[in-house]
Order: sequence, then structure tokens, then C-alpha cells
Amino acid sequence: MSFGFRAAKIALAVAASAGAFVLTAPGAEARPDVVSFRGDYSPGTIVVKTNERRLYLVVEPGQAVRYPVGVGKAGKRWEGITKIDGKYRNPAWAPPADVKRDNPRIPDVIAGGTPENPMGVAAMTLAGGEYAIHGTNRPNSVGGFVSYGCIRMLNDDITDLYQRVSVGTQVIVTR
Repeated sequence: MSFGFRAAKIALAVAASAGAFVLTAPGAEARPDVVSFRGDYSPGTIVVKTNERRLYLVVEPGQAVRYPVGVGKAGKRWEGITKIDGKYRNPAWAPPADVKRDNPRIPDVIAGGTPENPMGVAAMTLAGGEYAIHGTNRPNSVGGFVSYGCIRMLNDDITDLYQRVSVGTQVIVTR
């Protein structure tokens, strides 16, 4: 998979301050559905179907937990196979160069746990680039083509998924 990014990885290594608070959208409750799922995927694999704007965690052959997600907007969508290479709670965020170029007034780092932080309550970085599967403080964006390539989830849903997977989990992103 070619991500085209070589700038510093999302500044998730910057730990959130001890006083950070958790934000959850009103009425946004974790509602993962267990659904039938076709495909030759091993249990534990995450499959993101961007055209559906859904993330599936395969729990056993023929069955997966399904979550709604926001995905890359036009020109920012990608496909490929990668792995989770880091897990972070209340991560700080540094905008990648293309985000900063499009939004020059964005601060260089946004502290974790703040309403302005687009990472929400948790993030899992993906190997090979600056992308992550992460929460959001903008729940209305979940379900759309909205990001610069990251996979955006409701905060309750990323919390649920975060507890179910580990570093090294395979992630497959398809159309």
C-alpha cells in the first residue's frame, strides 16, 4: 500500500494531559451490530468497506461486528492492507502537511481531550503512513466521505473496537 506520506506520523505519541476529559456526542451510544459477513477473512481482521462507510471486525467465519464510519473524501480515499501499529487514548494530534496546507490556521498540535481535537477519545494508527482509525468529536460526520484518509468512528464505537483489537491487527480497506 502506498500512502504517499513521509512526514512525521500523527503526533499520537504526545500523551494527553492527565486532566483530559472524555467527550461523547449526546445520544451517540455504542451500537455495534453482529451481522453475517461474507469473505475469506480470519477472525480478528478489520475490514473497511469505504463505499458502504462501514467497518467490520470479523469475529468468526461468516460473522462480524459492524460499525458506521466516516472515510476519505474524494481524492483522499485509498485501498490496501495494513496493520494497527499503535493504540492511544485521548491522543494529541498534529495535522499532516496537506491538512495544514488546506487549513493554515489550524494549530500545529491540538491537545488530546479537547473539543477541537479531531481524534476523539481514542486512535489506532495504521502502519505505513499518517492514517488512523479514530473517534471524533463531530458525530454527524460519521457515515460520510469526510476525512483526509482516516477512518472516523463515533467515540463509543472506537472505545468498543479499541478494547477488542490489539497492535498487529490486520486492516483491509476496500472500495
